Amino acid sequence: QVQLVESGGGLVQAGESLRLSCTASPSIFSINFMGWYRQTPGKQRELVAAITSGGWTNYGDSVKGRFTISGDNAKSSVSLQMNSLKREDTGVYYCNVKGGPYSGRDYDYWGQGTQVIVSS
Repeated sequence: QVQLVESGGGLVQAGESLRLSCTASPSIFSINFMGWYRQTPGKQRELVAAITSGGWTNYGDSVKGRFTISGDNAKSSVSLQMNSLKREDTGVYYCNVKGGPYSGRDYDYWGQGTQVIVSS
């Protein structure tokens, strides 16, 4: 079974940076979408950043200008560079990879989550 292994979370002070990484094992193909979601207690899971196979990116309003997503389809990996972290960035971050060579062969994989805690 394919697993998405996440790393890079931790505890930092506001204003500092973290870089999250996610890699599929074994490698996967026909990736269409890679993204990062954040889960905060008491709140709905939200999309933080996303990138498509064509290079299109999208960011949540709260992280625009501070976070940068990058993907490497050949390596089945996606990263999230998080700068100028704020307390509201605290949460569990999940990577997500979607794709498939054609209809009926779609996949949707999720990582186990990595904790990010930002103190003031």
